[in-house]
Parts: sequence; structure tokens; C-alpha cells
Amino acid sequence: MADLSILRLTRYQLRDRSEESFAMSAVMDSPATPAADDADIGAHPIFANAPRSVEFNKLRKRLIRNTREALEKFGMVRPGEKWLIALSGGKDSYGLLALLLDLKWRGLLPVELLACNLDQGQPNFPKHILPEFLTGLGLEHRIEYQDTYSIVTDKLPEGATYCSLCSRLRRGNLYRIAREEGCTALVLGHHRDDSLETFFMNLFHGGKLAAMPPKLVNDEGDLEVLRPLIYCAEEDLQRFSDAMQFPIIPCDLCGSQDGLQRNVTKAMLNDMEKAMPGRKDVMIRALGNINPSHMLDPRLFDFAGLSIQPKDV
Repeated sequence: MADLSILRLTRYQLRDRSEESFAMSAVMDSPATPAADDADIGAHPIFANAPRSVEFNKLRKRLIRNTREALEKFGMVRPGEKWLIALSGGKDSYGLLALLLDLKWRGLLPVELLACNLDQGQPNFPKHILPEFLTGLGLEHRIEYQDTYSIVTDKLPEGATYCSLCSRLRRGNLYRIAREEGCTALVLGHHRDDSLETFFMNLFHGGKLAAMPPKLVNDEGDLEVLRPLIYCAEEDLQRFSDAMQFPIIPCDLCGSQDGLQRNVTKAMLNDMEKAMPGRKDVMIRALGNINPSHMLDPRLFDFAGLSIQPKDV
């Protein structure tokens, strides 16, 4: 006799079941659990005012699919762990939070989520927006104040690029908070375009082939850094944010600086995408399809030991 739990699965759940590799099958077998791709049948309260259009549902499904692929392919999920979600107030971090909450609501992300905003003392920062947003949704969160803005502006001359130092200070504080909260991972909202821009910046300016990895362990070896949106397009996240009407907080520190190398690289990639649509997707897939023997790094391939083999007589 056929397993009744399997018979109760929808066609979407049957498809999703074959894609899952982490320990979620028991949750998905429950007929009360919505299918991961049925974006129009309900969701976490963060989606309460989301558009009900076919176009938005397609966008949401695509982002969910891309996020699930990254979670699975790079082995990010271990059930029962606790993640610290870095929430800056920008479109990417809001999108990250919404997509992870969506997956968790559907029983596809068996981890505890803690949203965290690090108030870095930037001028005109609206301190009330994120606490009100998170409290209104009933989400567990932590707001931390650390005046790294004064450190950055004091250490660097006027006109210098703040991003590197600001990022290091922010990351150090987030690591500390993750440890204090008993989290095993710091989760960031970097997406496909961020990784590609990093790759080309390293190629053009650093003399190395390196992108933004989807998963890494910090230098101390006690925390993971996860980027579940690594396959998500920035354009999709912008459309998603606009449709969800997130209360965006602009960055008045690094985001206001002109002439950054990353901006130049971003413009180059956008021009390339306009001329050849789909190139960004091809490039992000290429970063996961490397042939060491066709590169030039003897640390990755033993060129010295490569020689012709004499034929047997």
C-alpha cells in the first residue's frame, strides 16, 4: 500500500522533496505545511501587505528558489542552530530577513533566527525605524550601538574610501554579538552582484582570482559567515524591496562617497548585462565550475608533474 503521507503531498512538494538534502523531509511530509513554491497561499506576517499579483509571486518564487539552492548546495543548514541576521536597513538585508522567515514559516529552515542591527553612530541615522519594524512583526531582535563612525572618520583622511575600515569594525562587533547570543553563524545579505563585483575587483586590482564566498569560517574558527542570497540578482532584490515597501535606511557614510572602485565595476557589469542579457547568471555559475588544469596556479594543479606517458610496446 502506498505511503499515505506521500499521497497527501502536492505536486509542488513532491518536486521540492527531491531537491532537499538537509533534514527537513519529516516537516515537508505534513499535509498542514504549505509547499515552498505556493507563494500565494499565505506566509509569514512580514508578507501581510505584499502584492497579490502574479508578477510578484513569480519574483518571490525565484528568490526563494535561489536561496534554497544556496542553502543546500553549500551545506549551510544544521537543524537546531541559531543564526544572527545582520540587518542594516538596506534592501538586501530586508530581503534576506523576509526570505529566511518565509522558509522558516514553511518548515524548510529549522534554525532559530535573531535579527541584529548595529547602529554605528552615522549622522542622521533614524534609530526608531528598525526597532519599530521588528517589534511590530513580533521578531526577536537586538539593537546594538557602537560609534564606529567616529573611529573611521578619525583614522582616515577626508576623501578616503571608508568601506574597508568600516566593514572590519562592523564585522568585529557582529562576531562579538553572535558569540554573546549563542549563535553559530553570522548571516549576511550579499548577493550575486556583490560576489561578481568582488571577483572583478580582485582580478583588476588585486592580481588574484577570488570572489565573495557563500560560506566561510572566521579566523578564530568559532563562527560561520553565510551568504544565502549568493545566487539572487540585485535587480530582483530591488524589485522585491520596492514591492514589500520596506522602510529603507540609506547609508550616509560609505554609500554617499563617489568614485569608489566598486561603483566603477558595478557600472561595467551592468553595461555588460545590457549588451548581453544573462551574462551575470553565466558568470556566477562559472565561479562554481572551475578547471584548475586550465588555470595558471601550480598550487592547484601539478603542472611540473604533468608529462606524456610512453605507449606500451
